Amino acid sequence: MTLAKDACLAAIAEHSAGFAAASRDNLAAPVEHCPGWSVADLVWHLTEVQWFWGTIVEQRLAAPPDESLRPARRPDGELVAAFEQGAERLVRALAAADPADPVWTWAPAQADVGFVLRHQVQEAAVHHWDAAHAAGCSFTVDPAVAADAVEEFLTFSVSSDADPAEPGRPALDGTLVLRATDVGTAWTVTDGAAPGTTRWERGSDDGAPAVTGTAWDLLLWLYDRVALDTGTLPGDLLDRFRGLCFTD
Repeated sequence: MTLAKDACLAAIAEHSAGFAAASRDNLAAPVEHCPGWSVADLVWHLTEVQWFWGTIVEQRLAAPPDESLRPARRPDGELVAAFEQGAERLVRALAAADPADPVWTWAPAQADVGFVLRHQVQEAAVHHWDAAHAAGCSFTVDPAVAADAVEEFLTFSVSSDADPAEPGRPALDGTLVLRATDVGTAWTVTDGAAPGTTRWERGSDDGAPAVTGTAWDLLLWLYDRVALDTGTLPGDLLDRFRGLCFTD
């Protein structure tokens, strides 16, 4: 894990609080990138996500929690307060755990609290963006936090040798670069060893087509929240990359 535990905890707390503030008086607004959802639906979604992972970490579960234990959705007037309570519980559970403690995750390559800690940063930050966008607001994310989230996405949310897409998908059959202007870091993505997988490494292949922006821009682009200039990428290469991503 690149970010220290305390930095992850601070980011989860910060973006959970920002998410609540952006949502509180805007529950009926539509969420552009979650078709058919209102902000109220988004609040309930993130409440469920944080309950799920908070329960796994709190109880050091080796399997997902029993669905019968999942809390019922609160009335809209109680949604934000319930979310805030759940976010505080998640942060407490993660703070009390060792990142090396084994728990169930959906990632074959990392079944420990450290995976949950790192992934919940971007879960909170991206949905904070969704809620802020629905309210017509904007915010920035610490560049180091965003850069780590880009690496986490490339590691766990794109088909790889450790976690190949099933069923198989067309190979990337090329190279592309993500270049973060604010942290002076680039990531080169190429084909993995197995068909239909990828691998990445820090650094830039100067001859490869690139997508450029701040680290936060790049993360939002990976989640298909914003458009960036992809003019140097052949359209078919971009389509194949998108096809190898597990999260859109």
